[in-house]
Amino acid sequence: MASAGDFHLHLVSDATGETLHALARAALAPFRPETEVRLHLTVFVRTARDLEVALAELRAQPGPVWYTVVDPAMRRLIDAACRELGVSHNSVLTPLIDDLARHFGRPPRHRPGLQHQMGSDYFERIAALDFAIAHDDGALAERLRRADVVLTGVSRTSKTPTCIYLAYRGVKAANVPLVPNREPPPELMAALAAGTPVIGLTASPSRLAQVRSHRLDSLGHAPGADYADLERIRREVAEARLFFQRHRIPVIDVTRRSIEETAAEILAELRSRGTPAAARDAARRDLPDSIR
Repeated sequence: MASAGDFHLHLVSDATGETLHALARAALAPFRPETEVRLHLTVFVRTARDLEVALAELRAQPGPVWYTVVDPAMRRLIDAACRELGVSHNSVLTPLIDDLARHFGRPPRHRPGLQHQMGSDYFERIAALDFAIAHDDGALAERLRRADVVLTGVSRTSKTPTCIYLAYRGVKAANVPLVPNREPPPELMAALAAGTPVIGLTASPSRLAQVRSHRLDSLGHAPGADYADLERIRREVAEARLFFQRHRIPVIDVTRRSIEETAAEILAELRSRGTPAAARDAARRDLPDSIR
């Protein structure tokens, strides 16, 4: 059996390579951690000279080639080089684009980077990102009612990264921490009363203790601080749960969820309420934001 260093996967794109990289990670996931594969990503391949850089790396360390290149002549060069080396090659988006071309009854435009044009969706995402940063950790609480959704929960329940991820989907998300022995901010209660969607995030106390301990270590604080004390965290989580229950706030346990999974559940909750933010996100999913 080949060693880990013998496995190579080459990704060649005439744009940013974002989707290629995501596809590779998803396809490789069932083989990890037993099999380690080195990814070779070459992006903005739009000239013969650009392509030769990618092919030189392929010749040095052969392996399957996945590519997203719209220029037919460039695709033929990649296919020929792969056949010469005896490696498999896939134009990963071609079957999907061909399927859509048949459905739409017209050929696609062969121009790289079309998905990255700065249209209204792009500027909505930028505005949502600005909103998430400005309203992080309870800042500008008086503006919470402008949010598409407000995330709340005890410290280290991934509120901030989830807001940033939602911003990428064009959703204006704010977050408000629940602090022990303090009443929730009145601005949060006012947003709830006004009908702003509020979602609670929680996690297992043991997981929170671990994350908080790492946080204290990174800041140079003593590991035994109250912030990471397991009994204190159990009380915090219990109090937060009671608060969520009292105000009928939907709760997501993030203990074993990735940021993407948490965001997907939040979007599902917003869709169930028929919010404008969910409608915008659904429209984007119909035509993916990043197709290369």
